[in-house]
Parts: sequence; C-alpha cells; structure tokens
Amino acid sequence: MGATTKSARKPFLERISRFLKEVRAELRKVVWPNRKELTTYTIVVIVSVAVVAVFISLVDLGFGQILFLLRRLRG
Repeated sequence: MGATTKSARKPFLERISRFLKEVRAELRKVVWPNRKELTTYTIVVIVSVAVVAVFISLVDLGFGQILFLLRRLRG
C-alpha cells in the first residue's frame, strides 16, 4: 500500500507553514458581511432560538401535564 517512510515526508514545520499559508489564502477569498448584514443575521438567530426555546418549553410542559394526569389516573 503506499506507505511513506519518514525520510519521504516533509518536515513538520514545513507542513504547518504550508497549511497556514493555505488557510490565509482561503480567508482572503471569503466575502465578509458588513455591519448591517451582521446585525440582521444576529437578530434572525436570536429570534429563531427564542422561538425554538418557547416551542420546546411548551412541548415539555404538555408532556409533563400528560404524565401527571396518567400518574393520577393510575393510583
């Protein structure tokens, strides 16, 4: 199988340096949001999390009430 020996591998620091250069090159390609877009996205996330939290809380409350009623009926 294509096992590489230690002598065939590049030195560790050289691999790290190449990796960091590639990361930097990729980050230059990123289109970063402006302040208005960032604020809008933040508000959307906060509202979405609040809606999901309320929904989960209501479902939990409902299940709790159902279990309470079943326990009361049982004895």
